[in-house]
Amino acid sequence: MFTTTSRYANVADATFHDASGKQFSYKLLRLTPAAPTLLVHSVVQQDRLDLLANTYYTDPQQFWRLCDGNLAMRPDDLLVVGAQLTIPLVQR
Repeated sequence: MFTTTSRYANVADATFHDASGKQFSYKLLRLTPAAPTLLVHSVVQQDRLDLLANTYYTDPQQFWRLCDGNLAMRPDDLLVVGAQLTIPLVQR
């Protein structure tokens, strides 16, 4: 269901059975590990998370790594001009 680069790719599945016996599959809570930091990026007016992810990870769909590394629930919260973003290393 998830691509290999998805943040949910390695999260375990679980199953819930309601009172009528109907089965629902879902992903368990994804814990965000503390990742080593390589760089810090100062946000400027034209920054976008997909462009930053492409710059640092060569894949714009990896923007979620920036969210995780900065404990952001909403990606837009990271794009405050002048803010310092932690750029976590990719652990493979």
